[in-house]
Amino acid sequence: MSAAIGWGLALAALVVGYLTYGWPGLVLALTVIVFWMLLQFSRALRAMRAAAARPVGEVDNAVMLQARLRQGLRLVDVLKLTRSLGTPVATAADAVDETFAWQDLAGDRVEVDLRHGQVTAWRLKRAGA
Repeated sequence: MSAAIGWGLALAALVVGYLTYGWPGLVLALTVIVFWMLLQFSRALRAMRAAAARPVGEVDNAVMLQARLRQGLRLVDVLKLTRSLGTPVATAADAVDETFAWQDLAGDRVEVDLRHGQVTAWRLKRAGA
């Protein structure tokens, strides 16, 4: 879901809450919005805590990671798949926003391109190739 849709839904909840129940409805809508934001923050912290416990750029199996990736996957979801922070890869300034790489013990490597925190492309580089 895009941020614009999320903020639009939050605004709609505030308006509907106020028009339906007045100030108590507005407070209820605001409480629900804050609770939702805390849930998202907690989810991101859990993913970062799990990723911080492993070596940077290391994954159990790069081929399996490559098979699970799909376009539009968010960075938090990629961190859950890898359970590790990726190694930043230097790219051209006009290419993509960010590229991170994960490598397994066999030497296979997956490079993931991210734009605005979402997967746009990925490449598997086999060790023997």
